[in-house]
Parts: sequence; C-alpha cells; structure tokens
Amino acid sequence: MKPDLDAAARALREFLDAVGAPQGDAELQETPERVTQAFVEEFLAGYRVDPASLLCEALPSAESGLVAVRGITFASMCPHHLMPSQGIADIAYLPGGRLVGVGVIARLLDAYARRLVLQETLGQQVADALVRHLGARAAGVVLDAQHACLSARGERQARARVRTHAFAGGWANDTASRAEFFAALTVMEGR
Repeated sequence: MKPDLDAAARALREFLDAVGAPQGDAELQETPERVTQAFVEEFLAGYRVDPASLLCEALPSAESGLVAVRGITFASMCPHHLMPSQGIADIAYLPGGRLVGVGVIARLLDAYARRLVLQETLGQQVADALVRHLGARAAGVVLDAQHACLSARGERQARARVRTHAFAGGWANDTASRAEFFAALTVMEGR
C-alpha cells in the first residue's frame, strides 16, 4: 500500500491542534509534512523491504563455522508510544550451506528495525529470518538499546539500556549450544 502523505499530514495537523500546540507558531507550519516524510522515508521504511529477498543474495558454501557481526547500529520505533530507540546489535549464525555478505545482515536488521516493533520482537524476527530464509542451522541476536519512551517520559531513566537475546534453529532450545555464540561475542569484544 502506498502511503497517503497528504492524509498523514492532515492527521498530524489535527493532532497538533487537538493537543493544544500553537498552530500559528512559524516553527510548526511545516511540521506535519516533515514528520510525515520522516516516518515514511526513514522510521517505517522497513515495511517496503522484503527481508526474505535480501537473503536470496546468498551464495552456496561448504563453510560451517560461526559467522558473527558485532556493533551493527540500528534505530527503531516503539509501537506503544511511537518513540524511537537506538542501539547496537550483535548477530551470528551457523551456515547451513549458504552465506551472505555481512552488509546483507545489516540490511536485514534494518528491514525489521524500520517498522513499529518491540525490541524483543525485532531480535526474534532477525534470528528467525536467518534460519528460515538463509537456511542457517542456528542464529542468535543480541540487541542493546536506549529507548526514548523510557528516557524522555514516564520513569525518565536517561541512562537505562534494554538488552535482549533471541535465538532460532539449533540455538532456540539448546542453551548449552549457545556457548559458541556467546564465546565468539566475548572474543570479539576483547579486541
């Protein structure tokens, strides 16, 4: 579905009026259009990306060793408050006959992050996609993020961070086999 930019801008103008924002303020004149553009082109751009198609770029490979990428930055939008979160992702998988470039892993994360999504769901979506669409034998995702809905409102905990772990495939239910995943991240952290 193609976004209706005019309808979104009208709705934002009505929202600003409903919450008592000063409509005559020169700084707010183009705000509905700017906010609409930011949501469509940035914050919710992931809805226009098919994560499975990103993993179609995989190449056949006999490699079976762990592939881990650390320090991938991401930004997402909380579906509960429409407020942003920003963080770092560590993603690893055990290949199952196919490999993708590490840039594809970053694009996969971005495709899911640029949607209205909870952090816990985001990590699981990425891990599941690596197993389902790439054929990985196991996948793990660690997300560490700061959430504006925690820092700018409510409890106002500006330094609070949320850390989540998600696993799929062979690591989904076998906590002992996850040791390789966590060991790789620890070794990479020390460098």
